[in-house]
Amino acid sequence: MNYENTLAFAQQLDAADPLKEFRQQFLIPQHDGRDTVYFTGNSLGLQPRTTRDAILQELDDWAKFGVEGHFEARNPWFSYHELLTENAAALVGAKPIEVVVMNQLTSNLHFLMASFYRPRGLRYKIVCEQKAFPSDQYALETQVKWHGYEPEEAIIEVAPRAGEHTIRTEDVIAAIENAGDSLALVMIGGVNYYSGQLFDMAAITAAAHRVGAFAGWDLAHAAGNVQLKLHEWNVDFAAWCSYKYLNSGPGSVAGAFVHERHAHSNLPRLAGWWGHDKTVRFKMEKGFVPIPGAEGWQLSNAPVLSMAAHKASLEIFARAGMPALCAKSEKLTGYLEFIIDTVSAAHGNCLEIITPRNKAERGCQLSIVAHGYGRKLFDALTAKGVIADWREPNVIRTAPVPLYNSFEDVWRFGSVLNGALER
Repeated sequence: MNYENTLAFAQQLDAADPLKEFRQQFLIPQHDGRDTVYFTGNSLGLQPRTTRDAILQELDDWAKFGVEGHFEARNPWFSYHELLTENAAALVGAKPIEVVVMNQLTSNLHFLMASFYRPRGLRYKIVCEQKAFPSDQYALETQVKWHGYEPEEAIIEVAPRAGEHTIRTEDVIAAIENAGDSLALVMIGGVNYYSGQLFDMAAITAAAHRVGAFAGWDLAHAAGNVQLKLHEWNVDFAAWCSYKYLNSGPGSVAGAFVHERHAHSNLPRLAGWWGHDKTVRFKMEKGFVPIPGAEGWQLSNAPVLSMAAHKASLEIFARAGMPALCAKSEKLTGYLEFIIDTVSAAHGNCLEIITPRNKAERGCQLSIVAHGYGRKLFDALTAKGVIADWREPNVIRTAPVPLYNSFEDVWRFGSVLNGALER
C-alpha cells in the first residue's frame, strides 16, 4: 500500500476499516478533553465497556446466593473456567482439550516446567533467547537451580549477531542442534517484549523435537497479537497472560496450553484438587487422578471476578476474529512504520526501528531507538497525550492495537512526534 502522511488519508483508511466499530467498545483514557493516543496495549490493554457489567453480575450473584453461587449463579462458579475454554483455544490455535484458563503467567510457566523440564543425566540444558523478559529469566534460573545445576552451565542464551537487534532463526536452530543430546527444553518468548520480534515457533519447535527436547513458549506478547497455531506447530506447552492484548485487567487470570498428545500422559506435575477428576472431586479422597488434557494442570478453583473480566474480552475477540484482527494489524503497523520513517527522515534519520521490517516477523509492536534523544523524547510524547512505553536503556515501545486503535491515532502520533523533535 502507498501510505500518505496526512490526516485525510488516515481518516479515509478508518472509514474503510471493517473493524472500526470495535473501538467504541473500549474506554480510552482522556488527555485535555480528547482520546489519548494509547499505544501501550502491549503492557496493559484497555477496558472493554462490557467488563463492569460482567464483574457486577458475579458480585450480584455472590450477594444473592452466597456459597450456593457455585451452582446457582447465572454462570455457575463451579465450572466457570469452562466458559472461557473455547474462545481461549481459538485465540491460540488449539483444541479445547489443550487449553485451560488458570493462575498467573509465571506461575503457569513454573507448573508446566515441573512437568516438562525433567533433567536426567547429560540432558539438562535449556535454550532461551538473550534478553528474555525478566520473569522468564528468573523462572529458568530458579528451575535449573532447583534441580541442582548452575544457570551459567545449564542455560544457553541465543543473542543477536554483532550490530543486529534481533535473533536469527538459524542461530536458534544451530544452538539447539549444537546442544543435541544435552538439551532438555527450549523455552522462548513467542514475541520478544523488548524488540517486538516474532519468532518462528513452528521451525524452532520442530528443531527441539529433532534432538529429543521439549518446546515451550511464553506467549505474553503473542496471544491476541499474532496468529497462533499451537496445535498444528506441535508445541508441547505454552502460557500467556490476559492483561496485555487480551484486555482483561491488571494482573488478571492467565492461560495455559498442553498439546493433546500429552493429554493422557504420565508426566509428573504439581497437583491440586481442581485438576483432579471432576466426577469424583468432591469425594475428597486420596490419590490424584488428573483430568485429561490441560485442565489436569489446574490447582485451585476459579478466580471468578478476574475470569469474568477475561470472559468479557474473549467474547469481543470471538466476534472480531483473529484473522481479521491480524489483517488490520499488518496494515496499521505498516502505516506506523511509514509515519516513523517519514518523521525520522525529516530530522536527520534519528529514529531507528529495531523491530523486524519483515511483516512475518512481528506483531503490532514497533520498538524505536531515538538516537540522541532518549527519555526526554518519551516524556515529551507523554506530555502531549501519547501513552507509549519506555524500556531501559533507550527504547520507546509503540503498539497500535487493531481492536481499538485507529489510523488517525497513528497519524496523530506522527504529528506529536514531529513536534517533539522540532522542539
